Amino acid sequence: MAELLHREFVYLWYYFDLQLRQIFFYWVLGIIIGSCVSVFVKNWIHTAAEWIGKRIPGLVGLVFASALGIASPLCMYGTIPICAAFSRKGLKDDFLAAFMMSSILLNPQLIIYSAALGRALLAVRIISCFICGIVAGLIVRIFYCKGNTKAYFDFSSFDDPHNHDTDPNIFLRLLKNIGRNIKATALWFLLGILLSAIFQRYVSADAMAMLFGKDNKGFGLLMAATVGVPLYVCGGGTIPLILQWLSDGMSAGSASAFMITGPATKITNLGALKIALGIKHFVLYISFVILFSLLTGFIVNLIFAKV
Repeated sequence: MAELLHREFVYLWYYFDLQLRQIFFYWVLGIIIGSCVSVFVKNWIHTAAEWIGKRIPGLVGLVFASALGIASPLCMYGTIPICAAFSRKGLKDDFLAAFMMSSILLNPQLIIYSAALGRALLAVRIISCFICGIVAGLIVRIFYCKGNTKAYFDFSSFDDPHNHDTDPNIFLRLLKNIGRNIKATALWFLLGILLSAIFQRYVSADAMAMLFGKDNKGFGLLMAATVGVPLYVCGGGTIPLILQWLSDGMSAGSASAFMITGPATKITNLGALKIALGIKHFVLYISFVILFSLLTGFIVNLIFAKV
């Protein structure tokens, strides 16, 4: 029995070490760049969003809102108070929807993590999240903003955002931000690597190909879009899993669907979203995310089939 456990431990350690060596650089680089953006650029991004939201209406404003949402380094519990502050300053709900949607899906740190997936999937992730933000803003504008006097969001429960980057020494401010990022992501990053090692050891490539593979695209997309709801916890922690699934036969479309539903329905985000949206809009939000992820995955599979 002891010999069996030792053998399994050796196998798991081998797969764990292999995955860690493969993506550790991207995690470290993502931490550093994300902290630099948060310390040096965050205020400029939010000031620019406020200026654009008040002065650039229409589709162009939504394009800027989605881009700035991706550039914002804040997590969901930082993004919602920012949007609440924007709302109190008079920014419209469609602009807030575009900014919030893209900010939920992506940030500078996660972009660096996702580079480990390769250029093609990195481009798919950035473009799909950018478009998702714009579409969310358009839907709120078309179906809710026009002729409706009631606000789409309810930010009454949210205070102004709290700024943790207050140390007068800019070098210490950056180091403290890096420390907070490491504390917030390290455990989930290592857990993701461990889960990928377990998948690699105990789940056959044939089983993954059957669920998510290129020969079962429709069911694979549906599985990826729904499994992202309970499984996704931290962006950095899912990159090792996606890498392993891709090597076992997961289609690019299924990976793309997972990368949309995962962050959009992350368990730690849903409570705050339900408060800000209300139950009716919350259900519509979940439906929109799943439908958009399925459509994205379908389009990505078509594109990759022709490459």
